[in-house]
Amino acid sequence: MNVRFLGIADLTETPSVAVVVDVMRAFTVAAWAFAQGADRIVLAETLDEAVALKAGHPDWVALKDGPPAPGFDLVNSPGLLRTADLAGRTVVQKTTAGTVGALAVKEASLVLCAGFVVAEATARLLRTCGSDSVTFVVTGEDGQAEEDLACAQYIAQRAAGTATDGSPAATEAAGFLRRAADSRAAAELAQGVREGAHPDDVALCLELDRFPFAMVATLEDSLMVLRPYAVPPRTEDALL
Repeated sequence: MNVRFLGIADLTETPSVAVVVDVMRAFTVAAWAFAQGADRIVLAETLDEAVALKAGHPDWVALKDGPPAPGFDLVNSPGLLRTADLAGRTVVQKTTAGTVGALAVKEASLVLCAGFVVAEATARLLRTCGSDSVTFVVTGEDGQAEEDLACAQYIAQRAAGTATDGSPAATEAAGFLRRAADSRAAAELAQGVREGAHPDDVALCLELDRFPFAMVATLEDSLMVLRPYAVPPRTEDALL
């Protein structure tokens, strides 16, 4: 498998298969939203679009980075979202990096959104689809976010079936998680630098394989829509 790790600004062409990684916190939050019953997540281009979508669909739930704001129901925090009842709801999500990265590759044949909480399911889906080339979009800090790069590298290792040092694929993920725990994003969340956070956010973002599904984003009526995807149990069940 040919693997690339690129920041959003480095995307000069549409990849065939893209894995968009935002550990802290967009796609950890998205996974929690599905775990809390959400039917789908609409990834908004701008805050204004998110507010407009919410206004046009009062039963939808809108969330954003930072502190609470008019027009939004929730903030981008897994710690705060984990008690929300989202059964059957559509969630509109706009974040600084994660949603931007997903929209940047919206024309790709397969777009997966990921964090550590869905790492194994994402890797399994990559193995199932059998693509020869996968582009990992490292969304944070202009492609330099250590937590996103560590997660992307871990998923790539699992998708390839072996660790980067040649040891079995089931090798402990501790080193990757430690890099994420030591990241600038983790420090800012722990120190309260980022608004709209919960004290448990870092720990929740580092829960490896908390959820059994991958998350697939597709264009539906001009909207980029994220849904959970149950990975087929057999490798011969290809998605593409």
